[in-house]
Amino acid sequence: MDTISQDTEIHEWIKFGVQKGWVSPPCCYSHDALPTSLEEDDEFFEGGDPCINILRLYDDQEHREAVEENHSPSVWRKFPYEEGKS
Repeated sequence: MDTISQDTEIHEWIKFGVQKGWVSPPCCYSHDALPTSLEEDDEFFEGGDPCINILRLYDDQEHREAVEENHSPSVWRKFPYEEGKS
């Protein structure tokens, strides 16, 4: 697969990104911890504040709405990624 279509299933989309080296496989923050490099860990432990971008996977539309209601950055950070926006 070299392109992503509207009909692409979420697992195909993730697999494409993993194979391209763009994203990690899904990890559970609660059970697997935050996926970081040793350098990022060191920076945290030394009092730094490295920015680590995370993509949240939703179970369904209702779950997305519940997360967005509880986490405002999930709303305002998506603006440049919405269709027709740049």
